[in-house]
Amino acid sequence: MTACPTIETERLILRPLAEADLADYTAIMTHPQVRASLKLSDTFGEYQAWEQMVAFAGQWVVRGTGQWALEEKVTGRLVGRAGTHWPHRDDWPGVEVGWTLHPDHWGNGYATEAGRASIEWAFDQREPHLEELHSMILTTNLRSQAVAARLGFELAETRIYKWFPAAPHGRWHLSRERWLRQQEERK
Repeated sequence: MTACPTIETERLILRPLAEADLADYTAIMTHPQVRASLKLSDTFGEYQAWEQMVAFAGQWVVRGTGQWALEEKVTGRLVGRAGTHWPHRDDWPGVEVGWTLHPDHWGNGYATEAGRASIEWAFDQREPHLEELHSMILTTNLRSQAVAARLGFELAETRIYKWFPAAPHGRWHLSRERWLRQQEERK
């Protein structure tokens, strides 16, 4: 279908994840605060980080969705990942926008900046007929909920999903119509 595009925001380069990112990506995903916010098991390590990277790369090819590496323009460092996600799961609602950053970069607005770029790309480039986006966020992940709200997502429902029976997730929803209205208001 499509290879992962590279796009730029004011402070970030959203690019394909690369093999050279593995050590930094593993450090992000295994940081205790990231583990806690995503409820990752203590067994999540380099191999699982590699599996995620490969799955995102494959998702770009098969579905035209996936996560970007977030590279800080000023330093060239990998600070996290963000983008679209559409896994093959029974009760997955559709195309998701999500973000995960190293805690050293929390509070800098990078998640909102990358989330906004992901939404713009999804609505403008991916599929002109895509009418809604979702963000699946654990009910305990208040920081991600705040990012979703800043981006215009609204909480649609909270429940246990088959793919993560250990804890409830909020399904946050953003329609194309709402997004376009927000963009007009920002002008």
